[in-house]
Amino acid sequence: MKIALIGYGKMGKEIEKIALRQNDEIVLRISSKNINEIKDLSIIAPDVCIEFSRPESAFENIKCCLENSIPVVSGTTAWLDKLDEAKALAKKHNTALFYAPNYSLGVNLFFELNRYAAKLLSNYPNYETSVEEIHHKQKLDAPSGTAIRLAEHLMSELPEKESWALDNISNNKELLITAKREDGVPGTHTTFFQSAEDEIGLTHIAHSREGFAKGAYQAAHWIVGKTGYYEMKDMLGIT
Repeated sequence: MKIALIGYGKMGKEIEKIALRQNDEIVLRISSKNINEIKDLSIIAPDVCIEFSRPESAFENIKCCLENSIPVVSGTTAWLDKLDEAKALAKKHNTALFYAPNYSLGVNLFFELNRYAAKLLSNYPNYETSVEEIHHKQKLDAPSGTAIRLAEHLMSELPEKESWALDNISNNKELLITAKREDGVPGTHTTFFQSAEDEIGLTHIAHSREGFAKGAYQAAHWIVGKTGYYEMKDMLGIT
């Protein structure tokens, strides 16, 4: 399979290692230094693009892939105000968009455990719910897309929570997300359920980027030949 890497930072290079081990071909590597070469997508015609770039450039990169009818797997966060537009482009150009805030299999199982825990505890209002995320200091956005997804799942089961707030909340209708940045942390996410008597915590700890890269690579193979919009739950068969 021919793969274009849109974003050639740490994640792009990790995906490249996996792809080359599987005898796939990397036909284009786009970084901030050669972003103008993205115009060559129509000539190079990769089977799929894998996009891990920056929040401020993600949508334009995705748009370029979709307008050339090339399916794209995106893991960049903090651009989702344009998600509906990207979905429409995928439909218009008869191709596919796959988006996930986190491509780790473990994290996506964690999402389901988190949702189930919230459902169980929804009948016990004495428990206050919050989310904490810890990432490396190079991560640009806060909170992480994974933390936001966790908060959204919690709010879907806890109707008293109407929105999330970063680092401080102003009323009990807000769900607190705390974002920390520390050296050498690939990603740690914890959901807390706290009462005056005790505390329940669910935690996912990533040990390296490899789990994220494997999931994105698997998604790239899975999406080829499909049309429409997909997420990890579709690939993993999670309802």
